[in-house]
Amino acid sequence: MLAGLRGSNNEGVLALVLVVIVVAISILNPVFFSLTTMFSIMRGSIVPLIFALGVLIVIISGGIDVSFAAIAIFSAYTAVKIAQDGNFDPGLIVITLMAACFGALLGLVNGAVIANFRLPTLIVTLGTQGLFRGVLIAYVGSKYIANPPMSLDEVAKTNIISIVNEQERGAFLHVLVVPVIILTILVAWMLKRTMFGRAIFAIGGDDEAARRAGFPVVRIQMMVYILVGVLAAVAGVFHVTLGRNANPQDLVGNELDVIAAVVLGGASVFGGRGSVLGTVLGVLLIQVINNSLLLAGVPTAWQRAAVGVLLIVGVGIQALSAKRKTKRSFVTAQLGA
Repeated sequence: MLAGLRGSNNEGVLALVLVVIVVAISILNPVFFSLTTMFSIMRGSIVPLIFALGVLIVIISGGIDVSFAAIAIFSAYTAVKIAQDGNFDPGLIVITLMAACFGALLGLVNGAVIANFRLPTLIVTLGTQGLFRGVLIAYVGSKYIANPPMSLDEVAKTNIISIVNEQERGAFLHVLVVPVIILTILVAWMLKRTMFGRAIFAIGGDDEAARRAGFPVVRIQMMVYILVGVLAAVAGVFHVTLGRNANPQDLVGNELDVIAAVVLGGASVFGGRGSVLGTVLGVLLIQVINNSLLLAGVPTAWQRAAVGVLLIVGVGIQALSAKRKTKRSFVTAQLGA
């Protein structure tokens, strides 16, 4: 039965774990199982899920990117500051497009260095994380923007579902959930149905084999990091919109939650495997755990510790699975000989 639940990336098992945790928390704290909490978790998942989609793509390709948060705040803050300094309000879509251009350029920097010099992705993106953040604060701006363009403020106050009961407890589903769902569907389609998606999986599985098969590995890797930069920029704008302010100190430092969600969702840290469905479930799992710990009054430091433990467990399970698979292949080869 468990084998039937697993799916190609253990999505079934993860979904079952998520349901069990929700039921257990709801029994201990009935307030948790409510539309208010569910909509709050969905709102809280908006930015992490967009980040996670980008991280998923990189991990499938065999890399790791820890600069996405720095790219996000650099792109969003710069776009908002340009609008503010120019005293114009182009609207959410135009600001997002402006930020996406900055995100693409910063992603290109990552991609060009990694693909052309074949350097370790973790080291490169750690370096560019500091570089992008330093350039932002030194040359773009370090001041907190308390009043972003009015169009962002209007979106921040817009909900597609608003329910207020007799006890004045409201349940509000934010409008930005809609574009995130669309983005999620597009990324899933890209990975499963396009040649670019197949190339990402091929490179993550074995880049030399992919090169021999005719895939333009350098170009694909550069496109991967450009795409991650664009997704990070979109997440940055949504973060600024939801928070109704632009702070250049935001986002950097929260990468652990996103990477943990993607790994728990079944993406292999060794590359070549991962799914959008698993990533969505991983993000929801992290949000549910953080939300439940918050309701229980657990300090933020312990919440971070819990996510760290989950990441170690997720990577450990993958390592054991890979070791078992290698051993099984060796035994099969010996028997065949």
